[in-house]
Amino acid sequence: MTSATFVEGRVCLARTDAERTPLVRRLGRIEGQVRGLRAMIEADRYCLDEIQQIRAASAALREVGLLIIGQHLEAGLALATQPQDREAVLEDLLRVLRSGMTEARSG
Repeated sequence: MTSATFVEGRVCLARTDAERTPLVRRLGRIEGQVRGLRAMIEADRYCLDEIQQIRAASAALREVGLLIIGQHLEAGLALATQPQDREAVLEDLLRVLRSGMTEARSG
């Protein structure tokens, strides 16, 4: 289980190797997808193929985000059992959830 500390209004995770490794592995695959996309663009591949690669990389990033949010919630809820920090921990959990649920907007 991910352990955490509560510092300056933030739940700070301390992941085990077993928790960190799948995230890093997924990010490595995403890097490969992005390199593939770059190669597709450099080779002027069909736009639909490029868009499908973008969608796959975006979906993979969303999954990483969900895993991170899950770890944050798990660790934060354990900290919320301590009465002295309960309200502030819950505020941090809500802040992270809202951030994860907000769609990125292009400027």
